[in-house]
Amino acid sequence: MKMISLSDISVIVVSYNSGHCLEPLSAGLASCSTVIFVDNASEDDSVGEIKRFFPSSAVLLNKSNLGFGAANNRALAQVTTPYALLLNPDCLPTPEFLQGMQRAAANFPDAAIIAPHLIRRNGKPEVSYRWPVTHWVSRGPEAGGPCCVGFVCGAVMLLNMAVMRSVGFFDETFFLYYEDEDLCQRVFLAGKQIVVIPGVEITHLSRGSVKGPSLLKSEFIRGYHHAQSKLVFERKYFGQSRANRLRLKTFLLALLTMVPRLLLPQPRYLARLAGRMAGLCRPYPGA
Repeated sequence: MKMISLSDISVIVVSYNSGHCLEPLSAGLASCSTVIFVDNASEDDSVGEIKRFFPSSAVLLNKSNLGFGAANNRALAQVTTPYALLLNPDCLPTPEFLQGMQRAAANFPDAAIIAPHLIRRNGKPEVSYRWPVTHWVSRGPEAGGPCCVGFVCGAVMLLNMAVMRSVGFFDETFFLYYEDEDLCQRVFLAGKQIVVIPGVEITHLSRGSVKGPSLLKSEFIRGYHHAQSKLVFERKYFGQSRANRLRLKTFLLALLTMVPRLLLPQPRYLARLAGRMAGLCRPYPGA
């Protein structure tokens, strides 16, 4: 078994209005020799905070927000190490997590993607892995040991670069959301391994990576791109007719949801719902 060192792993972090995440992130990545940041034209001081807390890291600055997948692709094109660790800025890596990922890479050298157990804010595991939706619906409890799956959340992914180059990286048609599902789908269809390691854990402060100048605008954008990407994925793997039916069904459900939201208004959820409805009404990439 060939041991994997931290020098074999390039850490990639995509930032967008994520300056508030960088100090806690820096403590966990202090031992990593190669860290690459890609900033998607943040409106806050993300770039300044990167330079402050990660002075030796590489920083790629995008003139506009290219989206999650495209930003990662920019960094992946520069990786020369055997592995790349994709890490959301709202994750809290620890030395134990990094050591666990090194061991996993050594134990599963043929795996295309390796993922840990994500832990929620409340300390409970987030079951963020399953079989592909194109094949069957996962049922049952969380995994008790290392196992192959068909999907893992893109918040934390260790990519085996040699294997992944043969599959390809992110489809940039997906601006935000479903780009990780599409990537895993292509890995699965190529017959490559996606391995989840429940014994390796990392805290993921879900939805905590973005704090723009307007919370409601951020929520609207989340809803908009989630709806658009959902339709892109449906069309790509199930066809235009299925995507059309999904659009209608999801829009009707959104209308029904709007009624109680208006009766008991919560601005954050209303903004996200309005964004979802806008995303469903407008043309989506590839349609």
